[in-house]
Amino acid sequence: MAELHVELVAADRKVWSGAATIVVARTASGDTGIMPGHTPVLSVLESGPVTIRTTDGGTVLAAVHGGFISFADNKLSLLAEIAELADEIDITRAERALERAQAELDEHAERRAEVRLFAARGLKAA
Repeated sequence: MAELHVELVAADRKVWSGAATIVVARTASGDTGIMPGHTPVLSVLESGPVTIRTTDGGTVLAAVHGGFISFADNKLSLLAEIAELADEIDITRAERALERAQAELDEHAERRAEVRLFAARGLKAA
């Protein structure tokens, strides 16, 4: 089975590292799927969920906010300003953040909270 090596790194820590068959992330040009053998990529990451399908059949979901994605030689680097694995996200806190952002009409904070909730709940991104 073909695989690619993935490193998901936030500004303050390594979030996840391992082998995957496909990674889907939101970039400046839309949702991008990277599989082994993909052409080289360098792009800006937008706030959005990242889905990593691992070589053992599992799925890793993360909420990512800003940064860069780079792919070459079957090595994918996701260098994020902020990144959280789905199981690290406190759903109640994210729901409160969403309510607060909606009340304050803060579109960026609202998007961050929505992305966190999508990842935490394991839903497809809208």
